[in-house]
Amino acid sequence: MKYAVVKIGSKQYKVSEGDEIEIEKIDTPEGKSITFDEVLLLVDGKRVKVGRPKVAGVKIKAKVTSHFKGEKIRVATFKAKSRYRRVKGHRQQLTRVKILSILTSK
Repeated sequence: MKYAVVKIGSKQYKVSEGDEIEIEKIDTPEGKSITFDEVLLLVDGKRVKVGRPKVAGVKIKAKVTSHFKGEKIRVATFKAKSRYRRVKGHRQQLTRVKILSILTSK
């Protein structure tokens, strides 16, 4: 089994070929391909490559499937004994990405 740990934005994702992941919104139109080059770990069968901080010569090729909004969350602030209560909502902009291949240089 071949998989990689890739850093996208400020988060890390474990991906393998054919996976669909949801990441924070990126400015790439739907249907276009994109490459991620910050690969932190690569596992290919029994071979493991750990990056310091990145694995050299490894890239992840992906295709942007869709842009959408995540679920709404409610953020409440409260101060005791002063009748202060506020509730705010937030919906994160997300992008769904399909992993096409993990490219390694020989």
